[in-house]
Amino acid sequence: MKIVDDCLVTLEYTLKDDDQNILDSSEQMGPLDYVHGYRQLIPGLEKALAGREVGESFSLTVPPQQGYGEIDPRAVFEASRSQFPPEAQLEVGMEFETSGHHVVITEIDGDIIRLDANHPLAGKNLHFDIKITGVRDATPEELEEVQQVFAGCSCGSDQGGCGGCSGCH
Repeated sequence: MKIVDDCLVTLEYTLKDDDQNILDSSEQMGPLDYVHGYRQLIPGLEKALAGREVGESFSLTVPPQQGYGEIDPRAVFEASRSQFPPEAQLEVGMEFETSGHHVVITEIDGDIIRLDANHPLAGKNLHFDIKITGVRDATPEELEEVQQVFAGCSCGSDQGGCGGCSGCH
């Protein structure tokens, strides 16, 4: 069976950066299951999987435009220290969620806190090694679940759904 919309696909994968550092892998997280055609993966990865079959293995490089996009300078902004709880111990590299967005503190200069809300993988080439281990028709229950989850997606992403760190998990 070929991968088409409404199929449940199971993958084993390893994701690396340009320096071949492993960023994510099914060895840690377990195989990935997703329903094809619902933007659960980054666009470049989902497009490369279309039409493939169980047992296929391949490597793929996804450029930023087909992954998490380029770094958006508008997503880098400053906030005043007074906007944080007084007891908060702020440090460069600290990550948190605010208004549904993942944010990282990139600089602290006195009372000015510089924040970056770009996806951690924005601007990066993503190198995948993929093995397709399962393809079947998704059940009506699986289709209903994915339709409900992504119908309510409010992340604002036009880069491939709400995706996780790598677009895999």
